[in-house]
Amino acid sequence: MSSRPVPLIPPALRAFLVRVPLLVPLVRLLRRGPLARDRNLLVTLIVLTLVVGGLGARISAEWFSPALMIPITLLGGLQLRLRSLVKLLCAVAVCLIYVGVTRGIEHIGPGMLATFGFTGVLAALMARTRGKLGVQGLRGDAMLLELRDRLKRQSELPRLPKGWDSRVVLTQAGGSSFGGDFLVSMREGDTVELALVDVSGKGVDAGTRALMLSGTFGGLLGSVSDFLGSCNTYLHRQREAEGFVTAVHVRLNLATGEYVITSAGHPPVVKFDSGAGAWRVSPAKGVVLGIVPDLHCEPDRGMLRKGDALMLYTDGLIEQPGRDIDAGLDRLLGEAERLLPSGFRSGARSLVASMSAGHNDDCALILIWRP
Repeated sequence: MSSRPVPLIPPALRAFLVRVPLLVPLVRLLRRGPLARDRNLLVTLIVLTLVVGGLGARISAEWFSPALMIPITLLGGLQLRLRSLVKLLCAVAVCLIYVGVTRGIEHIGPGMLATFGFTGVLAALMARTRGKLGVQGLRGDAMLLELRDRLKRQSELPRLPKGWDSRVVLTQAGGSSFGGDFLVSMREGDTVELALVDVSGKGVDAGTRALMLSGTFGGLLGSVSDFLGSCNTYLHRQREAEGFVTAVHVRLNLATGEYVITSAGHPPVVKFDSGAGAWRVSPAKGVVLGIVPDLHCEPDRGMLRKGDALMLYTDGLIEQPGRDIDAGLDRLLGEAERLLPSGFRSGARSLVASMSAGHNDDCALILIWRP
């Protein structure tokens, strides 16, 4: 037979508290509505501020320095709404004035006032940003980190069977965690599909759009027969076009080595022919995605034999200000001939480092070959 739970507040004490006129409205105020947590924290921080200010003014400004209110202000910026933060800042200002009047203005010097001013502005900016995102604390940064990690995991090629190998190198402009170049791929049986996409812009500006498109393009890959055509239809339906998007799509049969390449305004794929010992440029071409309602691509079909390789890349490797893009392609092929004979896997990152030196842009390189 189960026993009844023991109440946290004894009935006698509860009856007494209900009869106190001031406590009932206060408790209802603190527990009312969805903003109770914000209101409770605001009351707590204001009480701490008043305690620090009162002790600093009446007991010792050295032991209870007004600088103790700086972490209180920062905590308010991380957790409070902007309107609540303004009330906290008013309490901080009142305490500073009280300490200055009581202990002397020398305890509140220009340096401390400047520090409080900077802290207040920083806290207001944090509260304003969180208010737009609708999150508390550092949850907004955690969400971005989670999205970045998902984008990185998505940019990994699926495991290939024995007799195949691959290498993916992605670098973002300015050392940013986000970039406009991304890869989506999938494998079903002996068929591998991959698409390298380049969103106009660089760094975080292009990275936010790349995060959105990577989910859409990843869902279309392997689900439709005309991948680039479906991507073009999606982008063409968007009411607000923000720059352009180029992409190259490869469908590869791992059993036979046959491949089909389609491109939409993307730099041409190059193939290493082990028999001839030279790189050849793929003739696949098409219009940039989202420009025309009906996309027409000229595919390139071929076969990878033992020792052959396909190299996909973005324009960040071959495009430089003031130079023709064909010259950049010739330089890429020259560097590939110099670096890659030592091994595709070890030479891929060296090739990206060599080609991207001297300019700041998002770069991507994908190599897939038959050892």
